[in-house]
Amino acid sequence: MGADAVEVEASRRTPEENAVALQTDLVKGLTSHQAAENLARDGPNELEKPPKPTLLMLFILQLTGFVIVLLMIAAVASLVVNGTGPNRGDILSYTTGKAIFVIVVINAGIAAWTEHKAGDALDALSKMTQATIYVVRDGHEVKVEVPSIVKGDIVVLGTGDVVPADVRLIEAEDLKVSEMALTGEPDDVSKTWKMKPPKEGGEEKLTPENCAFSGCNVTNGKGKGIVFATGMNTCIGKIAQLIAGDSSQKPKNKCGCLPDTSANATPLQKNLDKLGSKICMMAIAVCVLIFVIGVIMNRSDPSNPDSPAWLYMILIAVTLAVAAIPEGIPLCVTISLSIGCKDMVHKHVLVRKLAAVETLGSASVICSDKTGTLTEGKMTMVNMWSSGIRYTVGGKGFDPTVGKITRTDGGADAMKDMGVKTALVAASLCCNTTLSKVKDPETGEEKWEPKGNSSEAPIIVASRKVGFSEEMAAKYKRQLEIPFSSSRKMMLTVTDVAGCSELGEGGMPLAAGTKHLVVCKGAPNFIADFCTEMLMPDGSSSPLTPAAKANIMNVVDEYSSRALRVLAIAIRTLPNLPFNAKDEDLSTDAKFAACRQNMRLVGLVASIDPERDGVPDSVLAARGAGIRVVMITGDYLKTAIAIARKVNILQDQDNEAISAVDCASLRPTGEYLDRGEMDKLTASVRVFARAKPEDKLEIVKSLQRQGAVTAMTGDGVNDAPALNQADIGVAMGIQGTEVAKGASHMILTDDNFCSIVAAVEKGRTIYAGIQKFVAFIMSVHIAEVMQIFVCIIIGIPVMRTPLQILFLILVTDLPPSIALGMEPGESTVLQERPRPKEEPVVLNWMWVSMVLNGAVLSAVIIAVYVIALMNYCDGQILQNKIDKLPDFDSKLMDARTVAFISLVWSENIRAYCSRSFNRPIWHNVLGNVHMQQAIVLAQLCLYVAVLVPFFSDKILGLRGIKIGIFGWLLALVGPIGCLTLCEACKLITAWQMRQYQNTLALRQLAASDKYDNHDSAEDNAGAFIPEPVKQVVNGTVAPTLFGNVVEGVPTKSGGAVKPPAGRSRMMAALCACLPGFGAGADFSDVGVPGR
Repeated sequence: MGADAVEVEASRRTPEENAVALQTDLVKGLTSHQAAENLARDGPNELEKPPKPTLLMLFILQLTGFVIVLLMIAAVASLVVNGTGPNRGDILSYTTGKAIFVIVVINAGIAAWTEHKAGDALDALSKMTQATIYVVRDGHEVKVEVPSIVKGDIVVLGTGDVVPADVRLIEAEDLKVSEMALTGEPDDVSKTWKMKPPKEGGEEKLTPENCAFSGCNVTNGKGKGIVFATGMNTCIGKIAQLIAGDSSQKPKNKCGCLPDTSANATPLQKNLDKLGSKICMMAIAVCVLIFVIGVIMNRSDPSNPDSPAWLYMILIAVTLAVAAIPEGIPLCVTISLSIGCKDMVHKHVLVRKLAAVETLGSASVICSDKTGTLTEGKMTMVNMWSSGIRYTVGGKGFDPTVGKITRTDGGADAMKDMGVKTALVAASLCCNTTLSKVKDPETGEEKWEPKGNSSEAPIIVASRKVGFSEEMAAKYKRQLEIPFSSSRKMMLTVTDVAGCSELGEGGMPLAAGTKHLVVCKGAPNFIADFCTEMLMPDGSSSPLTPAAKANIMNVVDEYSSRALRVLAIAIRTLPNLPFNAKDEDLSTDAKFAACRQNMRLVGLVASIDPERDGVPDSVLAARGAGIRVVMITGDYLKTAIAIARKVNILQDQDNEAISAVDCASLRPTGEYLDRGEMDKLTASVRVFARAKPEDKLEIVKSLQRQGAVTAMTGDGVNDAPALNQADIGVAMGIQGTEVAKGASHMILTDDNFCSIVAAVEKGRTIYAGIQKFVAFIMSVHIAEVMQIFVCIIIGIPVMRTPLQILFLILVTDLPPSIALGMEPGESTVLQERPRPKEEPVVLNWMWVSMVLNGAVLSAVIIAVYVIALMNYCDGQILQNKIDKLPDFDSKLMDARTVAFISLVWSENIRAYCSRSFNRPIWHNVLGNVHMQQAIVLAQLCLYVAVLVPFFSDKILGLRGIKIGIFGWLLALVGPIGCLTLCEACKLITAWQMRQYQNTLALRQLAASDKYDNHDSAEDNAGAFIPEPVKQVVNGTVAPTLFGNVVEGVPTKSGGAVKPPAGRSRMMAALCACLPGFGAGADFSDVGVPGR
């Protein structure tokens, strides 16, 4: 039976019925024998944790990638061929194979270590309980280890305890439990042992009032409960199952025994895997083709003419494999993301998983928890009423030195108004919460923190603002306290005020002979029923007439309509106590009844958990970046809507009935809607209220099915499953639980939603940099393959050895590639649309650009190489002619050196060209300081490679000191030719980019139109809309731009276009104006990207 079913069943049974069902005694508890039997049957009261892969297992797992396997095959082939050749005794002949293995080990090691460092949310969940707890066994209260608790145990709960298991309460005296970690809501929850039928038309509570749940803190009172669920069967256990995934499915293995972690791969990782697989397949095809051609044309080893052609062509195939496979890309991506993670720390973002940096940049939907994420997580008084006057309370959080109290009408300072001081002083005398400065042990920073009930904190903070300190409060001795209860709906205190002439400094005057002050604080409708008079501005009182009471209740309704939580404050002054204080037999209810008569209403206080500073602007920035922000909260719908409007998640044009729903609508019959209905609902809703942990998970899954890259922010245990499921989980660092942090991909160290926008911008910048260096590296590989292919086909000596290629790619080309990954972002990066989830790293127009650049590089360098061959090899360029020349090895080495130098210089120039796909090289040419450093490093590596004896000639086969001035001057032809031709290629690339953006704009707006029927381009948040199209949609286009404007929508040929059936005016405009589309275009097959 599921945890929910067990919970409902236990809450609907009486304590006696639960005792019978669990075979226990409500007074004596279980016997020791019964407890042992139950422990053996049900297992210990702890959470199960699946085994984590070891570091060695993760390292081995990295070696199963297609690219890595192909590289290892190439390395083995190189070692085998050289080990069976004439130079098998020369240790340097094995350098290529060993170098490839070193690269493989480094890549696998970095990836494995990064994944191994990731924390475990389940570890944090298991720490959410205390070590021991008191239970009743054999008729006695005994302290036992929490893991030994079993179903049927009678648990004794007191203030400060952590509930050890899910319990059905059998006793509850003013018991309150903090369920924030479980539900995300900050208010303490009052508990009772009684069974209460649900109110007709009332909103469903997130948890039963007569149950307490594992991991929740007891904040007030005491009680006892009978355990009905332990371990993985508790609510916390259910969350653990959601984090771990579907337990019904067996763990998937890879290669028979290795764990399959592909399900957790980010979009970037998946796209890079696809790119790597595609390149590897192409590399295999090219290697096979060259091998066949070489064998047919009998291309034999020039250093060993008697060896068979097929043996030499294996070495050439290895060379091709090294040239074609982008072994530098994984290393560059890792370095780029690592640097991005370091930069993110300065933006208050701590990244736990490298790829999370890039993934957040691609987010199209951010699902955010409300409490502590969009809001302060601190109940704050924002309004109050006293003596017929409304007031506004400034400031946020718990700092009493920030903000002041003003009159709502006119804004006059009200810090000294008698009604304000009277209401706040009286209310604080009916509170048990204290406020003090606390030093953070880690940062040393002091901050104000309340200790006690969260609903009383706003009152204490506000009373401090008007000068009523704890020292003043200490002068008022409390004589009686009747705590809040769900039946009384109020708290009552009696305070000794003998000798006081006024209630606090500046408060209402106290009549002569007043010795006792009764204060009631609670629900306004209950308080008002006990009041016969109300406070006036001058400190006097007037009768509380029905009309006056109605006016007051109108104020309450107005505050409540804004989702404020309203408390009423009433007082009564007495010369003597209305009961005999020495009568020990007098009940609490009798004292309460005696004190609550003829009360005077002194005020109302209204509080809310306010939005964080900057969040409204950040939400608007997210919308401008094409990101839809969705609030998912456990709070009531009305409160959620109020906050959503304040933070701009809901705007004036949004229909609340469509854009905000109670999560009960996701499961109207108890079961979730089918996928089609669920997706239709989540596609248009921006606010989900009364959400359970599994609701959040289902919402995230639904959005992901629609193609959205989903980010989820949160801080509580209830957020952990959705954080784990989301493409990118963002936990709060200050108020976030360790469970949420463990399930997340990144942590906001300042708990500020605003930091997410900065993270999105950085993520997009990093991804753009990754695209640039991937294109740069790939064009190098394409050029290497082209050059080797031409050499084999024509019959000229192969231009480079495998080791030279590795040196080029990983030493001279790697620094500029890393610098491209650190390229500053464009100023318009947050105005672009989120890229689709399935969009490949290398787009079609990028492939064209890479091939063009590779062809340019190949043509220029081959030309340089042929001229060098003719110069150094006595006019010969063919392999079979050069082999017959005296000292041909040295002459060939000189020609290869010239080509090598020319290639490095050309690549350094191309690195600057590659900083932008469509802008000229001189645009902000020195804007990336890292590029200057990279080029200097690459140049140093080049001169070491060609000028340092032994390393250059014996290992790399290069000798720059022998090529002479002609060779150095000839090498300059390469960079000059590449600069000219590659810049010319940008004209083609720029045109292709514009076409691609227009196509994407059309697709995204078409997808948006399936769910929205807005008439304004601005309404389609998240769409990248070309300005001409935006003008057409909004009816501001000039007639000369697209033709004559008729009915606000022009056509390319003039005349009117009416929107197709079920389509908005925006769609008609797009159909009419974008090249290649007409009014009757069919968009039924267009996918739905998240927006």
